[in-house]
Amino acid sequence: MKNKFIGSGLLLLFIFGISPVIWGQQVDIEAIFTQVSERLSQRDFSGALELFNALPQGHADSTEVRIMRASILNASGRSAEARQIATSVIASDRNNTEALMILADASAMENRERERRQHLERVIAINANHARALTDLGNINLGNQNLRFAATYFDRALAAEPDNGEALIGRATVYRYNRDSRNAERLLNRAISLYPDWGRPLQERARLYRLAGYFNDANSDFAAALRLEPDNYWILVDYGQLLMEVNRKPEALEQFNRAIRIAPDIFMAYVYSAAIKDEMGDYTGAENDYVILARLKPDYYFAHEALGVLRMRNQRWALARDAFLEAYRQAPREYSYAILAALNWMRAGRQADPRQFLAQVMRTAPRDSLDFAVLRLLHDLSGDNNVVNSVENERNNFTKSRMLYYLANYYEIRGNNNLAVRYYLMVEELDAVGLLEWRLNDMELARRGIGVRNSR
Repeated sequence: MKNKFIGSGLLLLFIFGISPVIWGQQVDIEAIFTQVSERLSQRDFSGALELFNALPQGHADSTEVRIMRASILNASGRSAEARQIATSVIASDRNNTEALMILADASAMENRERERRQHLERVIAINANHARALTDLGNINLGNQNLRFAATYFDRALAAEPDNGEALIGRATVYRYNRDSRNAERLLNRAISLYPDWGRPLQERARLYRLAGYFNDANSDFAAALRLEPDNYWILVDYGQLLMEVNRKPEALEQFNRAIRIAPDIFMAYVYSAAIKDEMGDYTGAENDYVILARLKPDYYFAHEALGVLRMRNQRWALARDAFLEAYRQAPREYSYAILAALNWMRAGRQADPRQFLAQVMRTAPRDSLDFAVLRLLHDLSGDNNVVNSVENERNNFTKSRMLYYLANYYEIRGNNNLAVRYYLMVEELDAVGLLEWRLNDMELARRGIGVRNSR
């Protein structure tokens, strides 16, 4: 498939629709646009744009060439320049749908979704059968989970252009969300047949098979998609997820690492690579990935949580404190992060150091909750008997495990090692697998050389 920012058949229009004779001067226009086409196939957008400088002024100023330049500028990420050209075209031809599509694409690149939708709706008001505008509107609605509207737009696009690959995939995705696997597979099979050199239909069918539990079929489709597009970041990430599901984690890690090498500034692959490295015991590698992930996506508080855990493993209390503080800033209703930050703060320095922070957190915590009781205990450094009684009467094992872990830390910090060990062992007995505090508790027991059933 051609890059979405470059209109289908536009090159042929230029090559065959423009006379090679200007002002009596012979110019090999066809050769120039052939070279442009070759540069675009290599994704050499800068080289393609430079070739326009060889065009005589009359050609360079034509609407068609300006539209093409703007399309390539969008494809190369220079949306502001593309927008400027398209706006100038619309100033003299307000119903130019190609210029409007360039504005829509520029808006998409700039995350101006409302403006993008307005441009697309204007296109279909001018041309109700504009397949790409209809498909883009379908994808917008699909992204917003407005499945009924998405289906309508994709159906209209396919009525206008039955072989439109993007529309076939979009409509198949709606069918998949609606659990109509048969029709989803039917459309994806058609797209694969129509576009045998395009990896995305195979990727989408692999997703369908994966969700249905047909892992061998999904594996075959992902492998075929990667043969066609070995440097496609999202195919690699999807394939890695499949390999994780079938417990082929070293192979999954290889796919995520390949994705990271291709696009080191996209956060998604780091989520999975860090988790696998952590599980496999490569704590340094996991921490490095989580550091990058936290930088790329600061609001992904699970990255800060993971950094806190990894740093507690090596007793780097101050760094663990900072990680949990950041997690709490991103998720201010997750009081476990505030408590863990305070506990690490106390281990890193004096026991009273986090008092001001704890006072601020207590203002938002429900006063009748065990979280509040523990926050107050850490703030006051007294009143533990009341907290112990409340925790021991708690019936929810997950909540009880959390609170017992906090009490164990409190007593360790206060120098009562016997009580600390007692509560660490009580947490282990509750077997609250999957809980953050349960994992931290296992780490603590392992550090003390006490047998742990489910060591992480």
